[in-house]
Amino acid sequence: MESSSATAGVSTRREATRQKLYEAAVTLIAEQGFSATTVDEIAERAGVAKGTVYYNFASKSVLFEELLRHGVGLLTASLREAAESTARAGGGKVDALDAMIRAGLVFIDRYPAFTQLYVAELWRTNRAWQSTLMVVRQQAVAVVEGVLREGVENGEFSDEIDVPLTASALVGMVLVAALDWQSFQPERSLDDVHAALSRLLQGRVSGRRG
Repeated sequence: MESSSATAGVSTRREATRQKLYEAAVTLIAEQGFSATTVDEIAERAGVAKGTVYYNFASKSVLFEELLRHGVGLLTASLREAAESTARAGGGKVDALDAMIRAGLVFIDRYPAFTQLYVAELWRTNRAWQSTLMVVRQQAVAVVEGVLREGVENGEFSDEIDVPLTASALVGMVLVAALDWQSFQPERSLDDVHAALSRLLQGRVSGRRG
C-alpha cells in the first residue's frame, strides 16, 4: 500500500512538472517563435533545472510535440463533455453543437497562447511533428463529426451535408472567431461571442423569420 501511494505521489509530481513545462514552453514560443526559444529559457520560465526538461522530454521538439498532444487532448475532452452533457439533459444535436461551440470558446479563452500556436502550426508542413498534429486535429474534429452523423441519422440534419467538411468548418469557425475576438475585439464578452456564433449555427443571420 505504501509503495502504491509513493508511486502515485511521484506520478502526480511529474505531471505537475510537465504541466509547468508545457505552460512555460507555450508562452515563450508564442512570444518569440519555436526556433528562437531555448531549453534554458523554458527551464528558467518553469522554475526548474535544465536537466528536468530533458528528464521529462528528450528534446525541445519532443516537448513541443507532446504540448500539442496535451493541448488538443484537453480541447477534445471539453468538446466531448459538452456533447455528452447535452445528451444527458435531453437536448438535440443542434443544442450539442451549440454547447461545443461554447466549450471551444471557453477553452480558447483559457489557453489563448496555445490556440495561437496550434492554428499557426496547422499551416506549416515542414515540422517534425506534422503527422502528430494531423492525428490530434482529427481527434477533435471527429467529436463534431460524430454529433453531425447522429443528427443525420435521426433526421435532425439534412442527409446532404458533407459531414467531414462541415465538422472542420465548425471547428475552424470557433478557432478563427475566437482569435479575432481576443486580438481585435477584446471588449466583447464570451457570452456575446457565443451568441453571435450560435446565431450562425442556427441559421438566424438572414433576418428571415420561419
